[in-house]
Amino acid sequence: MTSSRKQATSDKIMNVAIDLMADRGYNGVSTEEIATKAGFSEKTLFRHFKSKQNLLETAFQRYHYAGRMKDLFDENIKWDLHADLLMISQTYHRIMYQNRKMIQISARGHKDLPGFQEATHKHPQQLKEFLTEYFREMCEKGKVIKTDPKRQAVAFLYMNYGAAMGRINKDPILEVIPIETFIEESVSIFTRGLTP
Repeated sequence: MTSSRKQATSDKIMNVAIDLMADRGYNGVSTEEIATKAGFSEKTLFRHFKSKQNLLETAFQRYHYAGRMKDLFDENIKWDLHADLLMISQTYHRIMYQNRKMIQISARGHKDLPGFQEATHKHPQQLKEFLTEYFREMCEKGKVIKTDPKRQAVAFLYMNYGAAMGRINKDPILEVIPIETFIEESVSIFTRGLTP
């Protein structure tokens, strides 16, 4: 099997698993059902992923946001507070919404999956580190007030996380304001608060 064909098989199985698990939960779907719906044998699923837990963890690592956010911080930062935070926030919300089914799976907890919760926390932890370093450097450049960069990173992350989860869960509070308006206004307020 060529590497591109192998990747296409893995992607198909992961996408079917995400759809099924988002609807019925991790324990509500079998590997046989995932494989059949994806158009493969259960043997093929196990050859690619070894276990259902490994399948879920692989999907989470492949499709979640840490890699894309790292690229954004490495390649697109302009050192303009409003423009940078707007870009970060827009990208974060776009990725979170695209991955809403995975987010719903991870939000269910899954205490029966050793290490899964820890693995799901790696992405926000990495984003917090990227933001902390960004705020630290902006402070050194004199472009933000002197403050604790880690606290600013956590505040910015959770402001966006709360809105993203509200949108994913169709919170009626967010129905009165389009997500684009929320992003623009929250970034503007955050920028005003940090500008010297």
